[in-house]
Parts: sequence; structure tokens; C-alpha cells
Amino acid sequence: SHLDGRSQVTPPQQCAPRTAEPPPVDLADIQGQQVPKRAIEVAAAGGHHVLLAGPPGAGKSMLARALVGLLPDLTEKAAQEVTTVHSVAGLLDQPGLLTRPPLRSPHHTVSIAGLVGGRHASMPGELCLAHRGVLVLDELPEFNRNCLEALREPLEEGRIRLGRAAGTRVLPASFILAATANPCPCGKAGDGGDSLCSCAPDTVTRYRKRISGPFRDRVDLCLEVRPVELHQLPGSRDGESTAAVAQRVAAARAAQARRQGSDRLNAALATAQLGEVCELEPGARRLVPRLTEAHALTGRGFHGVFRLARTIADLDGRQRITAADLLEAGEYRGA
Repeated sequence: SHLDGRSQVTPPQQCAPRTAEPPPVDLADIQGQQVPKRAIEVAAAGGHHVLLAGPPGAGKSMLARALVGLLPDLTEKAAQEVTTVHSVAGLLDQPGLLTRPPLRSPHHTVSIAGLVGGRHASMPGELCLAHRGVLVLDELPEFNRNCLEALREPLEEGRIRLGRAAGTRVLPASFILAATANPCPCGKAGDGGDSLCSCAPDTVTRYRKRISGPFRDRVDLCLEVRPVELHQLPGSRDGESTAAVAQRVAAARAAQARRQGSDRLNAALATAQLGEVCELEPGARRLVPRLTEAHALTGRGFHGVFRLARTIADLDGRQRITAADLLEAGEYRGA
């Protein structure tokens, strides 16, 4: 009709950019916890998965939710991917591209279909909805075992294969996992002495075994979050803000983009690439055998330490990995 001159096509209006929301938790609002805060910074800079274990009230959930605020805005390509996934799921409430990394936090009662995708092969689950963002799994041992084991492929490959009667689809699921866990069902094991724990020893053992060894081996940072002394809780903000730490994260990611390309963070480095990008100083090279023995690292764990050390060096603006970088990475990986 337009080409025949009977009517005039109205040009589409450009969507106004979405207003960026403030981070759900600011690091400065978390009292103490300097080591876990550093671990969250490393996870954000290199795209590493992190598991925070500790008693209730120690700040694990706040730390996990603070991670998304450290991530830089999405690139145009990533924004198109994220917006497409959310559009397919029917979650867009206004026009325009999503420009911030998503944060998804499903309850531990979520079904495996709700987590990985259900109904039909094109319907994304929580894993896909967290693509290019953060997936928070609070109280990780409470999740269904099948749900946790279904995470293995996306944790390592950044995608998930859904097999349904209509066929098999490969959906994007490249996210940072931020998981939390109590040390036992009552949460008091190790909190001021095991005498406070009311759980039987075999109950604690079964509870901790809900997180399998292969699953834990795919998580680069595993650390304990100790409770903060009550007298430290009231008062002003503590430490650097999310905005300040996010600048270092952005600089570290820029260094990775120059070295490896814009779409490959350190956590996704292939084994063959580690030798190319992980140049060690002499002191670091001599430390490797002792570090491997001290933390009883598997092959995947050994490579995980090098990926973490590469990220730590990037955060500090160093080209070569030092012994201090390797020691810090080993403490995160071997906790």
C-alpha cells in the first residue's frame, strides 16, 4: 500500500533507554567481611563462580546479591541476547534493551523444569534468564539434587541443551553462580565451637554431601564467611562502595578483552590457552608443585587456580602472575 502511494508507513519510534536501577546491595553497607568482599570482586572481574559457606546472619546472601552491582553494563550484543531471552519468557514490561546484567534468585523449591527450562524446548528457565548476569542460589544444599547436577554443563560451557519431544535446543546460559550454604542444617557447626550445633554427626555429613564433589570442583572460589561481632554492626558504612570496586572490575575486564577478545573472560579460558596468557614470575613457578600438593588439587582445580591467579593479576594491573597471586588463588580454591 505504501509503495502504491495509497498510504504512508509511519517510521517506528526509537525506544527510550531504560533507567539503570541501583545495585540491590552496596558493598559499603556490609560490615567487615573484607576477605569475602575481595572474593566477590575477583569473581566479578573474571566471571568465576563462588560458593560462600557460613552460619546464618554472617552476610552470605548480601555478599552474593552485591556481586551483580560490580558487573559493567552489557555490551550491545549482550544486551540483545539478554533482552531476547527475557522477551521469549514474557518478562519485558516496557520496550527497550536491557542494559544491566540480570540477577536471578530462584527459591530452593524450584523444579528442574523451572531451573533449566520447561513446557517446550524454547522456554527458558532460571539458568537462561541469568544469562550474562548472576544466578544466586541461596541455601544451596536445600536444592533438589537433580537440579544441582543439571548445573554442571552450564557452569562449565555457558549453555544448556534441552531435549524435548519436539527436538533438542541449545540455549544460552553463561552466568556467574553465587551460591550460599550453611555448615549444617541448624547452621551452628563451627560457629563458636561445635558444641553449639544440635545436629548429629551423620546428619552433618549427609547435609554436606548434598553438594557433590564434581559440582564443587566447577566452582572456582569456595570460602568460609565468619559472623561479624555484634558491636561492629551499628555505625557508618564500611569500606569501599560498589561503585569504587566496579571501576577496578571494569579495568580488569578491559585487560582481558584486549588479551583474549571481548567475549572470553578468564573463567572461560580453555586449558590450551592457559599457557599463553598465564605467564609466571620465577617465584610463582617454583611455588606450583607445593601449592598443588597442599590443596590436593584435581586437574580441573589446578587449572582453576591459574584462572583465578590470572584475574587477581589483572585486578592489580600486572602482566605476569606473582607468587602472591597464586597463593591467594589457592586459598580461594582450596577452602
